[in-house]
Amino acid sequence: MCIGSRNYKEELISLLKSNTIVWEIITSAGELKLPGWHVAAGCIAQTVWNYLHGYEFLKNINDIDFIYFDDSDLSLEAEDRIISIVKSFYKNSPVHIDVKNQARVHIWYEEHFGYKIKPYRNIFEAVDTFPTTATCVALADKNGTIDIYAPYGLNDMFNMIVRPNKKQITEEIYNKKTERWKNAWQLLTIIPWND
Repeated sequence: MCIGSRNYKEELISLLKSNTIVWEIITSAGELKLPGWHVAAGCIAQTVWNYLHGYEFLKNINDIDFIYFDDSDLSLEAEDRIISIVKSFYKNSPVHIDVKNQARVHIWYEEHFGYKIKPYRNIFEAVDTFPTTATCVALADKNGTIDIYAPYGLNDMFNMIVRPNKKQITEEIYNKKTERWKNAWQLLTIIPWND
């Protein structure tokens, strides 16, 4: 997970502790006892990018991705119940919390993005398909130990390299996302889709 001589895992945890909103969610979400829960993706990388740009820790962070995996009930109603529980638990969060059951993403994905995907078998398969290597990351507090899942490592995140993860997304999705990010974090190196 950690590449090179730097201990990116320790650096990441230290930076996230400084982003008190994200850190509070990571360290308290276990109380909800949701299966497979993690705080993931953009808010993690963007905390690092904000630090490296000299910005406030929450600048340009539109939401906090709160993911979980429950394939025992794939109904929208079941997911809505969990969304309500999580949002109520973090009702004082100044940042929108985007709660998604990764076990049911395949149900709505085609309507939203225009093509079908296979169901994920676990939370890690979902993270493996996030749009960029820098944002394929998920954290959870497991009994006081921070578990970091980063299938492509943390190198790209800390070196501000945005590289497409072509496992699932399209060029159009990638370009739309990176256009917003480049405007928000000018020091990012965006790797073109065809490189």
